[in-house]
Amino acid sequence: MDVGTAKVPVGGREAIPHHGIDLVDPNERFSVADFARHIRAVLADLTRDERSVAILVGGTGLYLRAVTRDLDTDARPADPGIRATVERDLAASGLPAMSDRLRSMAPRLAARLDLRNPRRVARALEIAMLAGDIELPAPATYPGRLLWLGLELEPATNRNWIARRARAQFESGLLEEAAALRVRFDPSLRSFSAFGYREAFAVLDGQMTMDEAIDEDARRTSAFARRQRTWFRGEPDITWLNASTDPYRSARALVDAFLDVASAAPALS
Repeated sequence: MDVGTAKVPVGGREAIPHHGIDLVDPNERFSVADFARHIRAVLADLTRDERSVAILVGGTGLYLRAVTRDLDTDARPADPGIRATVERDLAASGLPAMSDRLRSMAPRLAARLDLRNPRRVARALEIAMLAGDIELPAPATYPGRLLWLGLELEPATNRNWIARRARAQFESGLLEEAAALRVRFDPSLRSFSAFGYREAFAVLDGQMTMDEAIDEDARRTSAFARRQRTWFRGEPDITWLNASTDPYRSARALVDAFLDVASAAPALS
């Protein structure tokens, strides 16, 4: 899934080691708990070299929190059979009905959840059916030093950048990648809910034109960007930089100052 996930090309990984890439195939389950375990192992390895600094980059807030806040992801119960039943019910009944079911069954869980996100609702129902309306673990602090840097844009500029990115991916081989992937894998896999693939499959099946697919890809991504902004406004300690005015110089100054602080603890920026 190289094009659709904007994966850093192999040549771009030579000077700076990259981790967390090509870990599983699209049909393999990979949860936030799996991600956290992998990254914690990487960080433990990096701390053996005092010159190493880890830069954790990404936009999925829960995954970042699971590592940096040491969220206890392993404490949440799971059962593939129950999850499959919940997902069938979700497809049959729709998101509003399932959100209502969650509110009735587990009001505390529901109150802390984005009920517009079908995946989160399904997961919360799975937890509620297994353990009731449990109190989820409170996040703890990552043991090393942290520097949080965020890039912000005016929403209109963000939408324009997203639209350009969507078009560039389609023009850089997303259709060909999607065609090759669905020969090997079931196109209904959750992995292919990633932005661009559903739209690429629709073009391949004659259900959308290229321009329609690019517009839909950009629309879905922009909606996600809005949710990202809401999420990260709730994260403490982020220094926000204006991404439209070359933020590199400001980021570099902050990182240099951060690294000058004498400490033997591992650093994560």
